[in-house]
Amino acid sequence: MAKITRKPAPRKAPVPKKKAKATVARPRAPAKKSLKAIKPWTPAEIHEVFSRFRKANPEPKGELEHVNPFTLLVAVVLSAQATDAGVNKATRELFKVADTPQKMLDLGEESLREYIKTIGLYRTKAKNVIALSAKVLSEFGGKVPRTRAEIESLPGAGRKTANVVLNMAFGEHTMAVDTHVFRVGNRTGLAPGKTPLEVELGLEKVIPAEFMLHAHHWLILHGRYTCLARKPRCEVCLINDLCRWPEKTV
Repeated sequence: MAKITRKPAPRKAPVPKKKAKATVARPRAPAKKSLKAIKPWTPAEIHEVFSRFRKANPEPKGELEHVNPFTLLVAVVLSAQATDAGVNKATRELFKVADTPQKMLDLGEESLREYIKTIGLYRTKAKNVIALSAKVLSEFGGKVPRTRAEIESLPGAGRKTANVVLNMAFGEHTMAVDTHVFRVGNRTGLAPGKTPLEVELGLEKVIPAEFMLHAHHWLILHGRYTCLARKPRCEVCLINDLCRWPEKTV
């Protein structure tokens, strides 16, 4: 009987192992230098900054149009989340017919809305202006109060409103921190802070008394026209040699 020989089964070719994909580390953006780690401004430098602002603009004015403390109060309340130009456009006609608390009440909320309907949140603001007019009449004899706490007690008025009114109407050395002042205080390193109140108190601490009457206007104007949010105009900045911002372009 013939011996049967079986052929060995062909070996399967080994399946090549998949090469692991090389992981390439993505370059990380260099960390921004914390303003807290930057050398603080010296009193001499801060004096120099505000001396330059004063020389360039000796009598800075707020850009909200008004005719008396009451209309200033109303204009500031209306300016929340709105531009000064937009508020002025609405109040020019409004203040011709309602420049006192009593005239504002006589005008009434519905008519007031018609004057300010081009301003954001105009319905809420109209309600607040009528309510604050009534309170100024009933609790303060028709005159805008002269303390921060009293102004803050009025509907629609907060700390910034109080600081603007106290400064512009009554000449007090207050620091109103809006979005521009908040940005300048942090970006330059003059008064870094996480909240408007921190920046306000920081600026009040370092700015010499001789500059405080106009300081908040200088900082607002600087932030509005030079130290812009998206593209600061460092090349024309009056204080670019002193500014602590790590990313300044000069």
